[in-house]
Amino acid sequence: MNTPDLGLPVDVPSTSLFTDQYELTMLQAALRAGTADRRSVFEAFTRRLPEGRRYGVVAGTGRVLDAVENFRFDPGVLGFLAEQHVVDGRTLDWLADYRFTGDIWGYPEGEVYFPGSPILRVEGSFAECVLLETVILSILNHDSAIAAAASRMSAAASGRRLIEMGARRTHELAAVAASRAAYVGGFNSTSDLAAGFRYGIPTVGTSAHAFTLLHDSERDAFRAQVDSLGRGTTLLVDTYDVTEAVRTAVEIAGPELGAVRIDSGDLLLVAHRVRQQLDDLGAVDTKIVVTSDLDEYAIASLAAAPVDAYGVGTQLVTGSGHPTCSMVYKIVARAQSADADAPLLPVAKKSLGGKTSIGGRKWAARRLDADGVAEAEVVGTGPVPAELAGRQLLVPLVEGGEIVTRESLDTVRERHIAARSGLPMSAIQLSRGEPVIPTEFV
Repeated sequence: MNTPDLGLPVDVPSTSLFTDQYELTMLQAALRAGTADRRSVFEAFTRRLPEGRRYGVVAGTGRVLDAVENFRFDPGVLGFLAEQHVVDGRTLDWLADYRFTGDIWGYPEGEVYFPGSPILRVEGSFAECVLLETVILSILNHDSAIAAAASRMSAAASGRRLIEMGARRTHELAAVAASRAAYVGGFNSTSDLAAGFRYGIPTVGTSAHAFTLLHDSERDAFRAQVDSLGRGTTLLVDTYDVTEAVRTAVEIAGPELGAVRIDSGDLLLVAHRVRQQLDDLGAVDTKIVVTSDLDEYAIASLAAAPVDAYGVGTQLVTGSGHPTCSMVYKIVARAQSADADAPLLPVAKKSLGGKTSIGGRKWAARRLDADGVAEAEVVGTGPVPAELAGRQLLVPLVEGGEIVTRESLDTVRERHIAARSGLPMSAIQLSRGEPVIPTEFV
């Protein structure tokens, strides 16, 4: 079957089909039952952190706002739904005019979260809120997982530079989102040009082993790269013999050589030998970049090595073993009727297997100890205690369907660094453990 033309410019795609069919069939049934217009409150949260993780990282909020803004059922989409008999004519007419007109509150992007944290709260009619479930969860689960892995790697790197280079290890569109999330979590740059183009993330890259193998000798390859990119380039020195390659690299580029990259072997041992050799050759300012299937544990193991930057691919874009955060999107309150002034009633799923939810629109605040360090995530549905009033975490993102919060990635990145530094020191330990602070429901 032919893919439908969404009828939108390539750079502003409709997000309306990034959803599960049952969102639309629920809408159809609610329209028929007369309950679709009941005011409702949905919340996105996770019941637990991935095993062994001490905190989560909110990432993807900016992408969620873009997705909500572009959630439109254009003629091509409606034609597809009609052709496939997904919903009836009345529902198609309703979808043709769809625009989200409600409110969205959420944790600021880059903030940390814990089990039960109401990371995102969506309010409006049941009909307009339920349609957003899948796309919201798709973005938050992916981006927050990558950002959490990036944050752990950033903490392990202890200020050394981090390069995201995982585009070839994941879906081409996921790679762009992963680059963005990695930057939020503390990475400094990316190899992915699409991420640089779309989000302004600094991009880096020089050459692979194929470039060396193309030439008749390693010397010819290094000469070609330096002639083209300048002495400040990074030369890959492990295609043949590392010691000989470093000597040749400095002969060609001189002490102004920007960096050498090591992509194989015992990185700890090789890095020490290369640093000593560079210093002996007078290239004391030449940096050392290491790559080769790194994760946060490998980065931590290289803390004593004379390494200046790490390039991370596979483990980063797959969440370092946890590619999702298991967030859910649940209705927690709904009006008694479609009347605008109808009171909200708390509602919640109650089931076996740990999937019980807590009803009611929630607020969240982080309680600090006497030293200003976080000691608890406090979540409630009633009045906010006076001592926590200034520590509330949810901020307005959308009001009456209009986006009211747009932030630069640098702002988000800085927020994450500050939020992580406000946690107990054990938050950055890589040993397995429970969430670094408890969640208290009041």
